[in-house]
Amino acid sequence: MSFSAILEFTPWPTLSILILFIVAVFVLFLARDTAHQAIRTATSAIARGLRLASHSTTHLEARLATRNRDVLLAAGREAKERIIEREFERISDSVRKDLSNYPTLHRALSESIRRIEEDHQAAVDVPPEAPGWVRAVDAVSKMEGKNGAAAILEDIHKSLVKAHKEAMDTYREASSERHGLLRKMMPEWRVIKETLDRVMASVESLLNRATAIDRHMQDYQDIVRGHDRAVSTLSSSSVVQFFVSGLVLLIAIGGAAINFSLIARPMSEMVGGTSYIGSFRTADIAALVIIMVEISMGLFLMESLRITRLFPVIAALPDKMRVRMIWITFSLLTLLASVEAGLAYMREVLLQDELATGALLRGEDSGGLQNEYLWITTAAQMGMGFILPFALTFVAIPFETFVHSSRTVLGLCGIGLLRAVALFLRVLSNSFHHIGKLLERLYDLPLFVPLWLEKARAKAAADEERAREMVSVQEAQT
Repeated sequence: MSFSAILEFTPWPTLSILILFIVAVFVLFLARDTAHQAIRTATSAIARGLRLASHSTTHLEARLATRNRDVLLAAGREAKERIIEREFERISDSVRKDLSNYPTLHRALSESIRRIEEDHQAAVDVPPEAPGWVRAVDAVSKMEGKNGAAAILEDIHKSLVKAHKEAMDTYREASSERHGLLRKMMPEWRVIKETLDRVMASVESLLNRATAIDRHMQDYQDIVRGHDRAVSTLSSSSVVQFFVSGLVLLIAIGGAAINFSLIARPMSEMVGGTSYIGSFRTADIAALVIIMVEISMGLFLMESLRITRLFPVIAALPDKMRVRMIWITFSLLTLLASVEAGLAYMREVLLQDELATGALLRGEDSGGLQNEYLWITTAAQMGMGFILPFALTFVAIPFETFVHSSRTVLGLCGIGLLRAVALFLRVLSNSFHHIGKLLERLYDLPLFVPLWLEKARAKAAADEERAREMVSVQEAQT
């Protein structure tokens, strides 16, 4: 039955609409309590469901935060262990180098000290013996003059002068010899000083590295204990490493694109320019596969050199097998780089052939200046084709950093997203309580007349009841 047919049950459509409105208001008024209860039940159920979803999202956020914290601490612990291991290796090398020279150093110091002691003993100034002439002169002076005392004293004076001259000559010779011995001691002192300076430099280097190890060990202990400061530091460091490694990877992608443009053109001559695999040319796929294989060989080379640690199986290989793998991957990488250099040369040859063909078709002379500087561009392209594969080898380092840091960065993004979803669900749950009250008010809006009458009747009944109570009170008082 259509709406127009419903309005035709009276001759006047306006009257029909009024009657239908009065009937609808009466029906809605009778079902008011049930409708309000249904609205409250529905909105409460939706609000409870949203609140439960918010609690579940918050719980999932807490689990993800705990997992991200564990991953962050594990990555930081592994990185710090590698740093501490490297510092211990450096100290071990320094100690081994210094202690291996210690016997020679000790022997050189002992010989220098022995020579210095010998020269020092030889350079000791021995005081001359006290002369015996004093007692002789005293005895002669007590003799009488007739006994020839003056002549004896004269002879003694001459002897004294002569002995003094000889003693002074001897003393000068001895002093000169002692000064020579002292001068011979100076090179030995310099040798000892240089040796001790080397020892001091080695000891200071060890002390500085020991201080660095103490600092790294303190950070390592904070990471093991899970301090918040260590987690915050690792988190900020991981975010920085993520963006830096991502930037380096973008640069590497640019280098790979240049490498692709060098070999895609000649590959079409090798595999056919009209061959397709799906919607892609076979030549492009072949060039891309060569670049991917080069990157894989570079990654395996870095793993074999233990610069990166993406594949624990390679790091756990015996040293002999690992060295063989280094040479195999390096040989394959060199072979692929040589192939790329040949393809780059072939690309330049094809380009020159096309230019010559185009000039010939236009009736121009192409034998003039087109080959004068051809060797420069050819050599440049061949050099780029040979160097770029080795340059792409080092992509393994930022790739490893990007992989490790992306776990924590994605975890942080997931935590932020779950936190936002939980907040949205909580706000939406609280909103449904007010939405239920709003729906009740909207339901009561067309029922304002019967609701007003009901309210007035209730007020009149309340006034009558209050008046009856007052009358009862007055009768009780009388």
